[in-house]
Amino acid sequence: MTGIIVKSTGSWYVVREASGQLHRCRLRGKFKHKGLKVSNPLAVGDQVDFTVEEQTEGAGVIHHIEPRRNYIIRRSVHKTEHAHIVAANLDQGLLVVTLASPATSFGFIDRFLVTAEAYRIPVTLLFNKTDLYDEDLADYQDQILKMYARVGYPGLRCSAHTGEGVADIDALLDGKVSLLSGHSGVGKSTLINALVPDLDLKTAEISEYSDKGVHTTTFAEMLEVRPGTYLIDTPGIKELGLVDMKPGELAHYFPEMRALLNQCRYHNCQHLHEPGCAVREAVDKGRIALPRYDSYVSMQQAEDNRK
Repeated sequence: MTGIIVKSTGSWYVVREASGQLHRCRLRGKFKHKGLKVSNPLAVGDQVDFTVEEQTEGAGVIHHIEPRRNYIIRRSVHKTEHAHIVAANLDQGLLVVTLASPATSFGFIDRFLVTAEAYRIPVTLLFNKTDLYDEDLADYQDQILKMYARVGYPGLRCSAHTGEGVADIDALLDGKVSLLSGHSGVGKSTLINALVPDLDLKTAEISEYSDKGVHTTTFAEMLEVRPGTYLIDTPGIKELGLVDMKPGELAHYFPEMRALLNQCRYHNCQHLHEPGCAVREAVDKGRIALPRYDSYVSMQQAEDNRK
């Protein structure tokens, strides 16, 4: 049988068949991912083959995972040398950000965008809690929206409390598998409740399968918004460390820098202090936004310190 993992509890996985039938499954043996140490061998969104054993009351055993077309990954919070796959096989990522209560840093936004860019996952930024903004903060948000839109990342203003932008987000989800992510406290849960009003009904069946006597940790979970439209909810992410990035690759995942890489004087330019750097010249002339360049420098230094 084949299906998609819709929830993970660490040792148990909830797998949904195409018919909608759910199965609690364990993993047979160990799966190794070439060149990548991961704390979770399977992730929500993975397509798997499994068998159901009659003597286990419908529980199954996963024995094969299909190759992933993409995934979002972060450093494991428990194993320093390992990565944690947040979700796999995505059509798009939606990053919820706020400028107040709490404020999302440019560094966090840009790390998420770099991770998504590395696996060619399009991202839309959702600026939530607009009902809390005064005129100055609203103007500042417009500037940030324009900054990211210029480099290929569209944004939407929204408020889960007032309903602003909810219909636009719902249209964005239609017919896709979407990952919803963001810091704790940015209003993801409230936004999901606005998008999926009967959420309790949709998750009750999954919970029935995943919580039977199993110690659960908060993992991602795939929610069915409507037939053919799925939203993967993730626990709040405190920080995103870059994973699986080769030396010199980072600038390739900043679209505004990628266009200039063959124009630097030195082919191995790191775009930090080297003379004749086309990227730094573009920053000086305002063609590359300073917050984006500062994020690049911070990430590059973090990677250098890790080596």
